[in-house]
Amino acid sequence: MIVDCALYEHGRRRAGRLPLELAGKAASDDGAFVWIGLYEPTPEEFDAVTREFELHPLAVEDAIKAHQRPKLETYEESLFLVLKTARYVDPEEVVALGDIMVFVGREFIVTVRHGEASELKSVRQRVECHPELLACGPGAVLHAIVDHVVDDYFPVIEGIEVDIEEVEKEVFSHARTNPVERIYKLKREVLEFYQAAAPLSEPLQRLARGHYELIHEDVRDYFRDVYDHLLRTIAEINNFRDLLTSVLEANLTQVSVRQNDDMRKISAWVAIAVVPTAIAGIYGMNFKNMPELKWGFGYPLALVVILLLCVALYRFFRRAGWL
Repeated sequence: MIVDCALYEHGRRRAGRLPLELAGKAASDDGAFVWIGLYEPTPEEFDAVTREFELHPLAVEDAIKAHQRPKLETYEESLFLVLKTARYVDPEEVVALGDIMVFVGREFIVTVRHGEASELKSVRQRVECHPELLACGPGAVLHAIVDHVVDDYFPVIEGIEVDIEEVEKEVFSHARTNPVERIYKLKREVLEFYQAAAPLSEPLQRLARGHYELIHEDVRDYFRDVYDHLLRTIAEINNFRDLLTSVLEANLTQVSVRQNDDMRKISAWVAIAVVPTAIAGIYGMNFKNMPELKWGFGYPLALVVILLLCVALYRFFRRAGWL
C-alpha cells in the first residue's frame, strides 16, 4: 500500500497528497522531487511506481521479495539501497529485523518497508522541519532514513547488554543453574544482528566519500557521522560476541567444577560408608574364633570403633574440601 506521496519544492512540501500518476510530471520541475512511501506492496501495486520512474527490474524484484542483505547498487542514474532495521523484544530476548528498500533518483525517492521495519512517519516530519537540508534533494531524505535506522540500533545494543549482564550473574551465582540455552540464544541473536548491521558499513563509506553525484556535497558530512555511529555499533556487537563466547566457556567450566565437586562428595561419603560395612561384614562371617566375640563389651567396642573411624574420615575430607 502507498503510505504517502508528497512533492517537495525547494525544500518545502507542497500542501496535500500528490496523486501517484502525476508524481513523475510534478517532479520534473527544477528544484523539486517526490518522496513516495510504500509498505509491503504487491507486484501489482508497485507496477505503477515502476512505470512512473522507470525503476530497474532487478531492484524492483528485490524490493518486492525483501529479506536481502544490506547493499548499495547503482542502476543507470539511480541508486538502490537495502537497509535492515532492528528492534529488541526484551521479554523474548529476540532481535526483530525488518527491511527498508530505498530507490533514489534525481527527482524522486521511493521507500519500501517490510516486516518489523521502523516507521518513517517521524522521519518525514523531522526532515520537513529542515527545509535547508531538503533543498539538497533526495540525498537529504536518504540520510535521514539511514540515520534513523542506525539510531534504532542503539536501544538494541542496550537491551542485549542488560541480558548479557544478567547471564553473567547467573553463571557466577551460587545457584546451581545452567543457563547454557539462554547464552546460546543470545549468541544467535547477536550474530543475526551483526549480519544485519555490518554489511551496511561499506555502502555508507561510499556515500560519505562522495562516490555518487546524486548525493549533494552538503549532505556527505552527515553520512560520515552516521558511518561513525555504525562503526561504534559494529564494535559493540563484536564485543558481545566475544563476551558471550567467554561466558559460555565459563559456564561449561562451572558445570565441570560442580560435577567434580559432586563426585568428590559422593566419593567421600562412599569411603565413610565403607568402614561400618567392612567391619560388619567381618563380624558377619560366623566364624567361632573371632576377636572379642565372647567378650561382654565387644559389641559396644565395635560400634565405638566404627564411629571413631567415620568421624576421623569425615574430618579428613572436610579439611581436604571434599565435604
